[in-house]
Amino acid sequence: MENSLEQLKPSRLWHYFAEICKVPRPSKKEEKIASWLMSFASARGLECIKDECGNILIRKNASPGYEKRKTVILQSHMDMVCEKNSDTVHDFDKDPIEPFIDGEWVRAKGTTLGGDDGIGIAVAVAILDADDISHGPLEALFTVDEETGLTGAFALKPGLLNGRVLINLDSEDEGQVFIGCAGGMDTVASLPLTTEKAPGGHVALKVSMTGLKGGHSGDDINKGLGNATKLLNRFLWNAGRDFDIRIASVNAGNLRNAIAREGFAVVEVPSENIEAFERYAMHFHQDLLGELHVTEPELKFAVSPVAASETVWSRDLQTKVLNAAYACPHGVLAMSREIPNFVETSSNLASVKEQDGKVVITTSQRSSVESSKKDAGDMVATVFRMAGAKVEQTKGYPGWKPDPGSELLKLTVKSYNTLFGKEPEVLAIHAGLECGLIGAIYPGMDMVSFGPTIRGAHSPMERLHIGSVTKFWELTLEVLKEI
Repeated sequence: MENSLEQLKPSRLWHYFAEICKVPRPSKKEEKIASWLMSFASARGLECIKDECGNILIRKNASPGYEKRKTVILQSHMDMVCEKNSDTVHDFDKDPIEPFIDGEWVRAKGTTLGGDDGIGIAVAVAILDADDISHGPLEALFTVDEETGLTGAFALKPGLLNGRVLINLDSEDEGQVFIGCAGGMDTVASLPLTTEKAPGGHVALKVSMTGLKGGHSGDDINKGLGNATKLLNRFLWNAGRDFDIRIASVNAGNLRNAIAREGFAVVEVPSENIEAFERYAMHFHQDLLGELHVTEPELKFAVSPVAASETVWSRDLQTKVLNAAYACPHGVLAMSREIPNFVETSSNLASVKEQDGKVVITTSQRSSVESSKKDAGDMVATVFRMAGAKVEQTKGYPGWKPDPGSELLKLTVKSYNTLFGKEPEVLAIHAGLECGLIGAIYPGMDMVSFGPTIRGAHSPMERLHIGSVTKFWELTLEVLKEI
């Protein structure tokens, strides 16, 4: 019990968050959490609808005296980013997340916590379960596949929702209320994995880039974090030029919406160049520590012997991949000219991997300006097309245009001030939220987004601030009472 979430307050909310952590819910595999939500609704006699895409909508009548209030939609997403440390044994399709209390935070053992957006689900469920909370008619919308495609929000049909007031429970900074977000798209390049017999007189070595924080490719893109994919490629590019190494394999980065934490490669180094190569690796490590010691104090870079490889990449493939990944932009491309200190446009070089006989390079672009989003995607696509790669781009999703005159915003700001004696910051966010898509399907929907403080989202460093969860809960209840 000492480290159990059950001891935290409000107990009903933390109880449901702990229960949600037990239910596997990877993106595109939300069947188990959907079944859990439907069973929850059935046990309480609540109306429950599952649409063709797998989204869940649960309706609850108004509490006594609030029958004439506006219907409010509480919206969160069912899926979570499934990231784990390389030394953690965990099957996200089957195994529960193991949360624990770490001082002022809740974390998970070696994996992402799923506070994004498990805590949003928990708030909605705890309200649906309560008989001592004042609110008008409620609709709780739980969408699928927010993290990898916004599939559920894209598939919403007009007519499903009765409400025209929506609270998105998927933000990650307590004390901030969001009224706009960036749109996004993916740009994925691939080249045939052409190989040849490994040369003789070479020594096989594994190159490992680990210990980076990783993070959300939208929220954290301006924080000066290291990108393992980009840094590993930089090393290989220089080593290929100076020591004539041959690449046997590369596995760098993972998810498209996460800044890469780890990267690995196996290389064959000519025997006569081993000492110089190892000296360069040591100096490269020191260079990175000098560059990133403030933001990445745990960065580790190592070279270790491995069994010899039978094949290596062709020289042509190696040159094309290393050059293109080196030239590919990563990070902030433009700051907003309208909102102070707000990232307008960015790109994330997410991963370089061998998949199904190809080398696949995955990137994502975000912008609060639709034309700039397209421009960023086209710039990245051009870099890889110049290397002869096949490039595919997703249609992407729209941003959410801020409405500073929103009635819901005014009420939320007033409620925050009433509770905590100060006004929250009102901002737009560089990450993607489902509000943009929902607003396109339901024109005129009045929306805000707020949540608790989450740090390290989309990485095993993800942590949820306990005190901010209490304020998140209190603000949600106050807004519901006042609408």
